[in-house]
Amino acid sequence: MPRPPGRIYWKYGVWVGQSRITAVAPRAAGSSGDELRVDVRNNDVDQALRALKRKLQREGLLRELKRRRAYEKPSERRIRERGDAIRRARKLARKQAQREGLLPAPKKKLPPVARHERNGPARSG
Repeated sequence: MPRPPGRIYWKYGVWVGQSRITAVAPRAAGSSGDELRVDVRNNDVDQALRALKRKLQREGLLRELKRRRAYEKPSERRIRERGDAIRRARKLARKQAQREGLLPAPKKKLPPVARHERNGPARSG
């Protein structure tokens, strides 16, 4: 990958600049575009890298990179894809059953402050 112009440097596999971090990578199947872009605010590169990792995770790129580290035999690929399809179908059926009222809805997660209040005051000791 050629170095883009400007005051930037290479960190964690991406070019890091004063105002933007740009990671150009092949997107996961079903995604549009060819570029992930994260803004750096107040020169906080660490927060921008966390946001980039979150986007990569959401896109499925990290899983794809891990999967492509080693050769996957066609028979193994078919088995994996079949398992993925079964999981997707089960999830879809579960969501539909919850919407129709056949299954109870998932429990709501409490915000972090409410969890502390629920557990009582902190113990010293």
